Amino acid sequence: MADAKLVERPLSPHLQIYRPQLTSITSILTRITGNALIVAVVLVVWWLLAAATSPEYFATADAVITSWFGDLVMTLSLWAVWYHYLAGLRHLYFDAGKGLDIPTAEKLGWILIGGSVILTIITLLLI
Repeated sequence: MADAKLVERPLSPHLQIYRPQLTSITSILTRITGNALIVAVVLVVWWLLAAATSPEYFATADAVITSWFGDLVMTLSLWAVWYHYLAGLRHLYFDAGKGLDIPTAEKLGWILIGGSVILTIITLLLI
């Protein structure tokens, strides 16, 4: 046993070997958008609590929310809401046992990405 010949083997498959697939990217992005929505919720709750606290504190919170950073966070959060919503619908479709073949899953992934962008733009134009 002590004289065993060591063979050099790769430690594990890595990102250099595997090409990311659309289905895995959309799945990971669903988890990221779900967690990132917490940032927007915290900002909105802070803004509402500041409104209930004092005019000076509300002015500070309102300045943050209406700044370029706040606009960026809220716009990205709007996209995240639509993306997460459509991903949930796609997940329900998968749970029904439909669309599980690779071509259909990839089409649904592109619909998910495009649909979330289009719905975000429509919502921004309507607001």
